[in-house]
Amino acid sequence: MSDATALDQADAMIEKAWGRPIDALETLAVRRPVEDPLLRSAMHIRSGLVVSNNAVAVHQDRLHALTRSGHVPAFYDLDRITSSAVNLRVVLAESRTALQAISRVIEAREAAATADRTPAVRLAQAAVARSAHTPRTLGQPPDQPAPSATVDPTVPATRSRR
Repeated sequence: MSDATALDQADAMIEKAWGRPIDALETLAVRRPVEDPLLRSAMHIRSGLVVSNNAVAVHQDRLHALTRSGHVPAFYDLDRITSSAVNLRVVLAESRTALQAISRVIEAREAAATADRTPAVRLAQAAVARSAHTPRTLGQPPDQPAPSATVDPTVPATRSRR
């Protein structure tokens, strides 16, 4: 098992995604939450991880104290061992869920960043494609733009409409 806690992993993910240290991002999330709501969400989830990280440490210390080597637990300690182990598993599951939530926020940020650029890129590509593939009428000089396409149908309707 890795020595890095869920909080350490979250810090690394957030720092990598936003390209700044956590301390700077914390102040940005508090002072200007409207400018980057996804950062605010990630930092809010991270604050829950801080609490979970402390709870993990408490439960681990309690389990180590109750199950130290050379110590035979008393009957009443068995219930405390079991409840501490269950609580530790719950907090670790919550930490994993928070890490997944942070990764989803980061994915949403990346998707939003590419979505902002995508329409402009598509429009530019379409404009280039239209200008490159427009047919020229015979005898038209190459430096003049091609006439716009007609909208009317080329063949008149022969049937009457009801």
